[in-house]
Amino acid sequence: MAEIKNYTLNFGPQHPAAHGVLRLVLELDGEVIQRADPHIGLLHRATEKLAETKTYIQSLPYMDRLDYVSMMSNEHAYCLAIEKLLGIEVPIRAQYIRVLFAEITRLLNHLMWLGSHGNDLGSSTILIYTFREREDLFDMYEAVSGARMHAAYFRPGGVYRDLPETMPQFKASKVRNAKGIEELNRNRQGSLLDYITDFTTRFPTLLGEYHTLFTDNRIWKQRTVDIGIVTPERALNLGFTGPMLRGSGIAWDLRKKQPYEVYDQLDFDIPVGKTGDVYDRYLVRMEEMKQSNELIKQCVTWLRANPGPVITDNHKVAPPSRESMKTSMEELIHHFKLFSEGFRVPEGEAYAAVEHPKGEFGIYIVSDGANKPYRLKIRPPGFVHLSALNELATGHMIADAVAVIGTIDIVFGEIDR
Repeated sequence: MAEIKNYTLNFGPQHPAAHGVLRLVLELDGEVIQRADPHIGLLHRATEKLAETKTYIQSLPYMDRLDYVSMMSNEHAYCLAIEKLLGIEVPIRAQYIRVLFAEITRLLNHLMWLGSHGNDLGSSTILIYTFREREDLFDMYEAVSGARMHAAYFRPGGVYRDLPETMPQFKASKVRNAKGIEELNRNRQGSLLDYITDFTTRFPTLLGEYHTLFTDNRIWKQRTVDIGIVTPERALNLGFTGPMLRGSGIAWDLRKKQPYEVYDQLDFDIPVGKTGDVYDRYLVRMEEMKQSNELIKQCVTWLRANPGPVITDNHKVAPPSRESMKTSMEELIHHFKLFSEGFRVPEGEAYAAVEHPKGEFGIYIVSDGANKPYRLKIRPPGFVHLSALNELATGHMIADAVAVIGTIDIVFGEIDR
């Protein structure tokens, strides 16, 4: 009698559900996965090596391009590590602005995850819904930095500039009449904070629409319940962080357990799951969006009432204002030296981590006292989660591999850094 062998199937790297250039080699018995071997390195950008040849400020825009759906969260960890080495104080208003945009970034990330995860499992409707809200959030990015994605807005010592008093307006065109333009500009009449307030007021209703589409949907539950179960002990041993860890029932969140910036002055809850399956991780991320919305509201309320500086006044680290640069020779020299030579960081090493939308995102910097890092190491959450793919997928069907990749919420910029 012929011996039946497992056969091997390439899943990706051009697969629409691979979420980047993931080549997944699946060993199959019929349609059941016996082994899943993720092959990475097809994107490799050498960010850590490039950072050794660039000044600290020149490396900042590389951070946006790591996990390119959580741009400012990557910058945040990088700036915190540099500030730890320099020992500089960040103005309180800058800390609130950072938290505001860290939570806006969390919404951007989770909406991208929900849209693509839902689309992978058969609902193209959700992708259209979530991208509708992402447009508004990108407008907030653009208002403060001029860029819709790669903002480079967080800087060592604070943020690039204060929040604008006006929002850009749509102008009449061939394809939109005056009435249509007026409707588009309805919530753009005030400042950026007014625009954000309008969004946070609408968002709970929109989140309700996603719940209506998915939470009790029979097809969604068939695709996600009891798929990719991870026990609390196993989640800890695998090094999970973020929603992957909280989905297994462990209430670990750096914003609560190791507070940074002003998170200890804000009120929010940590959602946790019970079963540790794909469905639980879905519910955790949905609740996180609700909590982020509340955090954004709290930041907006504080920022309205408390004006002040948004970057350190140490001009060895942060540029002087445009006005003083054009009237003072010393400030002009500071500006020139900062952007041509950068700033020197004292010898030593520092690790700073943030509660990134995907988990713990850490930056480890070793300085030899020069104007560029001696070594830079990035601790991305996605890399750790991807390493557990074999364990999550084994015993499930091929179609469930798609659900498992979706629940991990991976982006290859940070994995193939």
